[in-house]
Amino acid sequence: MLPVRRFIPAFAAGLIALGVAGHAQAEGQIRIAQQFGIGYLILDVVQDQKLIEKQGKKEGIDIKVEWNSLSGSTGMNEALLAGALDVVSAGAPPALVLWDRTRGRQNVKAIASLGSMPNYLLSNNPDVKTVKDFSSKDRIAVPAAGVGFQSRTLQIETARLYGKENYKRFDDISVSLSHPDATAALLAGGSEINAHFSSPPFQYQALENKNVHKVISSYDILGGPASFNFLYTTQKFHDDNPKTYRAFYNALVEAAEFIRNNKARAADTFIRVQKSKLAPAFVRKIVEDPEIHFTVSPERSFVYAEKLYEIGVLKNRATSWKDYFFEEAYAQPGS
Repeated sequence: MLPVRRFIPAFAAGLIALGVAGHAQAEGQIRIAQQFGIGYLILDVVQDQKLIEKQGKKEGIDIKVEWNSLSGSTGMNEALLAGALDVVSAGAPPALVLWDRTRGRQNVKAIASLGSMPNYLLSNNPDVKTVKDFSSKDRIAVPAAGVGFQSRTLQIETARLYGKENYKRFDDISVSLSHPDATAALLAGGSEINAHFSSPPFQYQALENKNVHKVISSYDILGGPASFNFLYTTQKFHDDNPKTYRAFYNALVEAAEFIRNNKARAADTFIRVQKSKLAPAFVRKIVEDPEIHFTVSPERSFVYAEKLYEIGVLKNRATSWKDYFFEEAYAQPGS
């Protein structure tokens, strides 16, 4: 039987401002949170095959793993800094922002990428063919308006189109909504939500509707395949739990290799773990999509670091991707 996922509510925003830290977990315990969608397939495989527990035994310890589900980076970051979680997952931009904000304090860094996959900005408004066609009458659904992966990616494109001083131009028409709810709204039509900066598998599901079209891909904005989600933690958890951390990282590497070699079985894992009602053939098509790379190695993450620094979202300038990753990741290629 799979471990029960625990759903954690977002903590008060003041926790981040105060930098409140919880008590460190003892070696041999790890509390992990992930969001929804096939972008978290590596974690689904880790959970399904109990790879952390397996790798823990190689380190000589029995690891107790707690799986949690959250939607949006804000709740993730609050829970991490409050000490309610040990490892969280969110888009590369939110992870970079937390690295930037916690330097010299909690020193949050990335553990690994969860893969590179395109995110599509979709619309059911036939008049919106490019980003420049959006107006005050449109509403763009994103998981975390203004701060999440999709919003930050849109801000980078907006800065390119309108100048960096106007990078928040579309924040006013962005609405925070989970991917499942945003997809339902886009497909149903008739609501204020007529656009959605989506992610796999939701974007492919939406594009099966003839009234929905792609406006732009995150790959278009970033210049090619780029990391979607990161896993990240605090310096304290990394340093205080070396065996647990190493077991977790090795479990991720093993899961990524399993997916590359067993794509059909990996697709079935996604359906089982996330209790997805999507057709198995549909999910397998996504997992086998050549645009999608399930890898722990960061790809084009430094583009985010540079662009977000240029528009002023990041105060600290990274010199390479290794600045915001823990050293265990250096054994893999990265960018």
